[in-house]
Amino acid sequence: MTQVSIAPMPPATQNALRGISVSAEQVNFSGQPSEVIDLDDPRIDIHVIHADDRVAGMFRIDRAFHLHHQFAASTIYGLRTFLVDQQLQGRGIAKACCAQLPDYLADHYPTAEAIMLTVNLRNPAARRAYLAGGFIDTGAQYMDGGFGPQHILKLAL
Repeated sequence: MTQVSIAPMPPATQNALRGISVSAEQVNFSGQPSEVIDLDDPRIDIHVIHADDRVAGMFRIDRAFHLHHQFAASTIYGLRTFLVDQQLQGRGIAKACCAQLPDYLADHYPTAEAIMLTVNLRNPAARRAYLAGGFIDTGAQYMDGGFGPQHILKLAL
């Protein structure tokens, strides 16, 4: 069984994150780590997903999510760029990470009321992983995602 853990990204992990990638079919949904880890936005925090002590993926928490998504209040942060290395997919890493998110995010973001995300309708595997981790589908859709309609999911903290 793969042991999955998550932690804030230390600077020394940046090079390891540059070495992971998602498949061409998934890049439209998440992007590649190399596209976002060097962005200098103090309102976005990067977190690393480890599988058996190996860097396996990442996600970002956007504390200014509400500024770009009218459906989110200022006390709601956004989960963005959630990805697992394509060579490690299919091992339950994303699902295990999502199951840890409620406690992990509540500990790291005590002023956040909830976490929200959008997931493309053409990405049902990601939606299932989020729902298994406690996210609730709001029933609304976000139409301005760039790659088609997206489900809006919410996780109360």
